[in-house]
Amino acid sequence: MSTQTRPRTSAARNTNRAPRNGRSAQVTRLMPTWLIAVLTTFLCIVVLVPIAYIFLASLNTDTGVASGEFWPSQFSLDSYSKIWGSVGLGKGIINSLVVAGSVAVVSAIIAIGTAYVLVRFSFVGRLTVLRGLLGLQSIPGTLMLLPVFVLFASIGAWLGITIIGTLWGLFIAYLTFALPFSTWVMVTYLRGLPRELEEAARIDGASNLAILFRIIVPLSWPGIVVSGIFAFLLGWNDVLFASIFTKPDTATAAIVLQVFSASQEGGAIPVYSQMMAAALVCAAPVVILYFIFQRYLVGGLTAGGVK
Repeated sequence: MSTQTRPRTSAARNTNRAPRNGRSAQVTRLMPTWLIAVLTTFLCIVVLVPIAYIFLASLNTDTGVASGEFWPSQFSLDSYSKIWGSVGLGKGIINSLVVAGSVAVVSAIIAIGTAYVLVRFSFVGRLTVLRGLLGLQSIPGTLMLLPVFVLFASIGAWLGITIIGTLWGLFIAYLTFALPFSTWVMVTYLRGLPRELEEAARIDGASNLAILFRIIVPLSWPGIVVSGIFAFLLGWNDVLFASIFTKPDTATAAIVLQVFSASQEGGAIPVYSQMMAAALVCAAPVVILYFIFQRYLVGGLTAGGVK
């Protein structure tokens, strides 16, 4: 009797498990396969078609782009050679790399130390600081433009130094807006790290600084990369603050593109091909940065999402 009942019980268990797996598959799969394929194809077209047009226009002549040609009748690389002299794009890219790169590195370094203190230590005002980080991210940058400009001008006049129009003044302005977001990203990431490693290191006699540099920093590379890249993008894409805090010698790549496009308005034949080429050249560092740190970005963006 026992040998006959066992297969029945196992079969009953399998039948009980089958609906659960079916329900879980239905829950996780919200859309049918054909709809996912259609939406994915549509999104790829929306993203890739403008990029393809910009690339083909950069290989076309100014007359061909102005006449509305999508596929160039004559391929040429003259636009890529002209932009360095007519636009002065090289100086702008160097200025952007210096400012945005410095903001990314410094904000990531400060954010990892600040987040470690906020996550691992309890002190008076800790929750206030965390709430303040969220509050600072909700303030639009346009509202802070005039107060920051007046503050920098007043401090420069009081100290007898020049802040407006310098790269380090623009660096301080970007760092002010990049630090709250970078710190909050690192706070979210450090909350997911186990405390057992730190406790084991503290038993071995490691100090707080040793734990930070030998345990926390090596385990937090995905979060550090994410915070650094977002800080880099803040300095690279900004036009508003750069147009006020820079001069022609310290103009960033975004300002150079803006001035170049504005100078072509009202011309006989705008140099559309050179504009497209300059836009692709300015976008290349960001794309390269994403490709290099792609594996860190995936881990950093999803950290803290699952507990």
